[in-house]
Amino acid sequence: MTAALPNARGGDTIALWADARAVLARNLYTRKSMSTEEQLKDERRGKAGKMRDLGIDPYGGRYENILSTAAVRERADGLDLTAGDIRTDERARVAGRIVLQRVMGNLVFLTIRDGSGDLQFALSKKNVRDDWPAIKLLDLGDHIGCDGSLGMTKTGELTLWADTFTMLSKAIHPPPSKWHGLSDVELRYRHRYVDLFANPPVRDVFRQRSLIIQAVRDYLIGCDYIEVETPALQPIYGGAAAKPFTTHHNALDIKLYMRISPELYLKRLLVGGMERVFEVSRNFRNEGISTKHNPEFTMVELYEAYGDYNVMMERVEGMTSLAIERLGGGFKRPYGEVEIDYSVPWRRCKYGDLLLEHAGVSMSDAQAVRKKADELGIDHTKMADAVVVNVVFEQTVEDHLVQPTFVYDYPAALCPLTRRHPEDENIALRFEVYVNRMELGNAYTELNDPAVQEANFREQLAGEGDTMAIMDEDFVLALEYGMPPAGGLGVGLDRLVMLLTNSQSIRDVILFPLQRARRATEV
Repeated sequence: MTAALPNARGGDTIALWADARAVLARNLYTRKSMSTEEQLKDERRGKAGKMRDLGIDPYGGRYENILSTAAVRERADGLDLTAGDIRTDERARVAGRIVLQRVMGNLVFLTIRDGSGDLQFALSKKNVRDDWPAIKLLDLGDHIGCDGSLGMTKTGELTLWADTFTMLSKAIHPPPSKWHGLSDVELRYRHRYVDLFANPPVRDVFRQRSLIIQAVRDYLIGCDYIEVETPALQPIYGGAAAKPFTTHHNALDIKLYMRISPELYLKRLLVGGMERVFEVSRNFRNEGISTKHNPEFTMVELYEAYGDYNVMMERVEGMTSLAIERLGGGFKRPYGEVEIDYSVPWRRCKYGDLLLEHAGVSMSDAQAVRKKADELGIDHTKMADAVVVNVVFEQTVEDHLVQPTFVYDYPAALCPLTRRHPEDENIALRFEVYVNRMELGNAYTELNDPAVQEANFREQLAGEGDTMAIMDEDFVLALEYGMPPAGGLGVGLDRLVMLLTNSQSIRDVILFPLQRARRATEV
């Protein structure tokens, strides 16, 4: 059965939220005086009170059997609707936030946004007469639910023609009324809850993030790995060259560190006979913040008994490929102005060859490397030879690593947890993988000789006190019980999400990135 549906266009526009093409700017909140803002909030509180007087709870309750707006649109695609139709035999129940509101006398058009998209509701005084007084009290930002028939306006817009109305949540704080450019990204991150409901593309990034991380898990489980959990609070930190956050446990009266890496605990599991393990872990490093660094970040770290760093290269390619397949869009993907080709196999280059090509020096020639450092303006007087080599590498080579590249065979002095090359003890069986000039992951053929490991630890303690506070004697003891040869890998999942979603800052892929302290004048 069909009936004519009024045209949704025209009428008195109460307010309009265009689909957000930008992000929140500071003046969305500060452009009004506090008295004006409080006045608007008081008006909304008053409307909530009037709803209660009508016997309607402005904060609703359980609301079952709803369809997403995406599901409604999918159903409508098969209905062959024409302009002006109302299909009274095709009903749906939908709930969401009001993001657009138009009043046309005894007819109100609302655009509702849920987690999957937008849908127009039409509420007429004739069809919802008992609830009409409450409908007149609605504001942008409110959550409502409606049952109704599917139809299409004369202008061809899919619409739910409502005959029941349920109030679900009254928004007291007015939503932003205008959209501006990237004038204050910090506010966008600080008020992420507004960013998410106002900017659907932002929500899409986090949906994709979930797909990517699940694909990583599925790939590793398909390779017979098991997922484990290791301590985030550690009495001895290690597994990376980084400064930790410190805390104190009152009951035990001991100093503890937020983990900088789960590495040493995961290797203990190899000793225990858990031959393929991985952890998706939150790690914490008391370091700077940039578009590539957040002090709290997510990585996947994995260890495979009887493997080596060549196997770990395959694991990086495999998890990334499955993630791309889940996302869709193909293996050639944009990142800024560059197209990245993730087709496997990825390029493999030796560290020393790249240094010679782009810096013109051999990594084994300390004098030549220091001369090159002088040319680059690097103050290397207090640096060990291997550190100078790596700083020169970072400044001369990394800009050339745009397409996915495994850089392997690092200077051994940089890698205290890594097995040495059988033909050259100055080379470590380690790789770093780069995409678009950014390190994505780090892998070793793991060192499992307890005597060598203890000696390396002692050397690290003597030279780099910030990166290792005390000797991890228990880890050395674990190696003495026997750890099988193994390959190990850590991949920064935030960076992987950045690359695969074309996000230019790590803060764009972390829901609540660390922010500076709020100033007294800020909301």
